[in-house]
Amino acid sequence: MEIVIRPDTRRFDLREIWAHRELFYFFAWRDFKIRYKQTAIGAGWAIFQPLLLMVVFTLFFNKVAGISSPTGHYPIFAYSGLLFWNFFGSAVTTASNSLVGNQAVVTKVYFPRLIAPLAATLVPLVDFVCASSVFVALMVYYHVTPGLRGILLVVPMLFIAWLAAAGIGTWLAAVNVKYRDVRQILPFFIQALLFVTPVIYALSFVPSRFREFVYLNPMAGVITAIRAELIHQGSVAWSGVAISLAVAALLFVLGVLYFESTESRIADII
Repeated sequence: MEIVIRPDTRRFDLREIWAHRELFYFFAWRDFKIRYKQTAIGAGWAIFQPLLLMVVFTLFFNKVAGISSPTGHYPIFAYSGLLFWNFFGSAVTTASNSLVGNQAVVTKVYFPRLIAPLAATLVPLVDFVCASSVFVALMVYYHVTPGLRGILLVVPMLFIAWLAAAGIGTWLAAVNVKYRDVRQILPFFIQALLFVTPVIYALSFVPSRFREFVYLNPMAGVITAIRAELIHQGSVAWSGVAISLAVAALLFVLGVLYFESTESRIADII
């Protein structure tokens, strides 16, 4: 009797991922412990980085360049954008390096490779929670009462940011296996994308005829909705948020499909 072993050709098998859920938790917990291992202030870096950027943006863009927020209080305006942007950028970066960073495991043990980049995107959630403490302090300092709808929007907007980051991150993780240039290019890409996203400036600075195109960047919908509904900075076009959600979902689907199409070759190439 002849036994033929063929690779599994199923795409994005949720049952298989669920069967390996303990490994998913292990990757996320291990990456979190390594993230701030042997650092002086540990998770304090999650607070220090956006706080320092907020100070720099306030000094140079608000005080020097004259870029203002719709209703004043530029520091909290800038920090609200940086809070969600840092989560997105960090999730993309950690996911893109997840397979290369786990090379020893990937080449020796079978598991659904998609677990690695998806688990990596959860680690920045801890940074987000830590950095949110400064955001709350800024609201108290500037006497900003958050809107109820804004509070309820935090999780959905964070989910949109996660969808976009997971989609881009899984795609880059697969590309990074073959082309290690990704590690060199990615920081520049994240930095450049920051300046075309309404983080430093309000969406009202963009000419009205171009604003719908801005929402093709999923983070534009996330940041404008949070600012408008949570800290009463400007207004939000819900049609634009819908565009951002659709693009984020599309990025996730395309990223996962590309990753799955290359999964069978990852262990051989890496």
